[in-house]
This record gives sequence, structure tokens and C-alpha cells, in this order.
Amino acid sequence: MSNTVIVKITLDDLRAALQQVGYRVEELTDPVANLTYLRSATGGLTFDIRPGNRLADAESFVDAAFTAVLQVQGELPLDLINRWNATRRFARLQLSQQFLVLSLDVSVAGGVTADHLRAQIDIWDRLVQELIVYLRDELRELSARKGATVPVERSAGYEHAGADGPAAAVQ
Repeated sequence: MSNTVIVKITLDDLRAALQQVGYRVEELTDPVANLTYLRSATGGLTFDIRPGNRLADAESFVDAAFTAVLQVQGELPLDLINRWNATRRFARLQLSQQFLVLSLDVSVAGGVTADHLRAQIDIWDRLVQELIVYLRDELRELSARKGATVPVERSAGYEHAGADGPAAAVQ
């Protein structure tokens, strides 16, 4: 990568940056919002990259949201989510009904280098990897406290933990 200053990005720019570090990336269109976005995966967890604030040319934007959504079955204690947010920087975890959402905003507003953009992608990858381990360990511990065991397995390319009783399973 170079130290060229980036002041705006397109989906093609983001696709190229992700592919350069080894991600497979596909372009999709949200049928409801009629919005084009990118989808990829890391560690078996699918994530989307959605454009943010668009510029006048309508193709370029100054920020994008990286989001990974997991379905929650059962109860997921809010202190587990709060503990993640209190101990991690850059991305936030939130519970929205039966979905757990990890999100990271990437901005090029004011100008950033290509190396900075690459570093943001690396941070995202690291946080997703940490989230998978964090949830597996925390759900296992939660189930152990409640007297159940939590098998952890990979299914259809997604990391998830199944749980018996009131503990949550995340798919």
C-alpha cells in the first residue's frame, strides 16, 4: 500500500482494499433500501460493509459501517455485552431484539493514508476473531454457572454455541 491520501472512497475501492489483504468480497443490493453494499466473512462470520455519508457524485462516500450480525436464541445478559464494550475499543457491540450486532465505523473524512485504511480493516478482523472467542468462552461459563454444558461447533461456516436452559445460543 502507499501513503497516498484518501479523501473519499467507493465500494470498488473498499472491495480492492479487502481483496488485497485476502478477503473474498461480493457485491449485493438491499432489496428494501435499493442500496448496494459489500459482504465478506472472517473466521466463519459473515459481515457487511455499507456506505455511509455520500458525496455529491453519488458513488463516493466518506465513511462506511462494517457490521456483523448474529442471531441470539434465548437470553443474553446485558452485562456480557457491556463488559465487551468496556474492554474493547473501536467497535461496539449491541443487542437489538434477537440480534447481536458488532459494528465499526471507518472514516476517511479529512484524508487518511491507504495504510490507515488497511489498519482499520486489520482492526476489524481482529475484533471479529476476538468476538467469536469471547462469546464462546462467556456462554460456556454462563451455562456452567447454570448447570448446563455448552457444546461449541461450526455449522454451515458460522461459529455458534448451543445452550440448554436460560443461557443464550448465538448463531
